[in-house]
Amino acid sequence: MNKSDLIEEVARVAGLTPEESEIVVTAVFERIVQALVKGELVELRGLGTFAVRQRGPRTGRNPKTGATVEVPARKTPFFRMGKELRAILNPGAVPEKAHA
Repeated sequence: MNKSDLIEEVARVAGLTPEESEIVVTAVFERIVQALVKGELVELRGLGTFAVRQRGPRTGRNPKTGATVEVPARKTPFFRMGKELRAILNPGAVPEKAHA
């Protein structure tokens, strides 16, 4: 499913026009991105949590030449699946033990 498919589905389910649905979907995505840029956690119950993780600098290797390359620190998006989504995707699986 891509953004266009999601817009069409939201329009169908919510009884909106495609234009209205596009505004809603775009607004949700933009707000998630804005929150992540601010370093906020985005928790969508039943789906999961979006966060930003800081990766430290490291030494990499150019696969073509084999030369050593310094890779700078950077931020990367991270998604942790919620329990409900995990249960839907893995029916019959043993639930994870709660951490103390």
